[in-house]
Amino acid sequence: MADTERIDKFLWAVRVFKTRTEATDACKGGKVKIGGANVKPSRPVKAGETIEIRKGAVVYTYRIRQITTHRLGAKLVPDYVDNLTPQAELDKLRAPVETFFVRRDRGAGRPTKKDRRAMEDAWETLDRSVSQEAAPGVFFEDIPDDIAERFGLSPDEDL
Repeated sequence: MADTERIDKFLWAVRVFKTRTEATDACKGGKVKIGGANVKPSRPVKAGETIEIRKGAVVYTYRIRQITTHRLGAKLVPDYVDNLTPQAELDKLRAPVETFFVRRDRGAGRPTKKDRRAMEDAWETLDRSVSQEAAPGVFFEDIPDDIAERFGLSPDEDL
């Protein structure tokens, strides 16, 4: 066994990514960090280092126990890495995807820039009220009436 290995190959070997190309692209895209610094795909890793990987909304944290040069079976992965991902990050996977549908007349075409900005303002308002852990339905009070009317939102409707 080698005492170091390329990070892209290691992440593929411990099944963080399905393909080595995905691991390489994640490194190039700034989604993989060691010590808070972005890493290149060719950076060697060794046992004891902690890796942070951003996949979607979740930041996974792993500590390397041993180095491997070949792809492992899923049952063997815990022998090579410790998953240190906080539960708060894992809860993001179960969080419901919050969407609301904007009613538009058939044939109305794409939203104008003004409509898009109004929708973004509505989303920001919703995000703020959700982050304050508002009770369900309370956030409609925060949406300006003209925006709510334009997009068919009202407190009576279920999202």
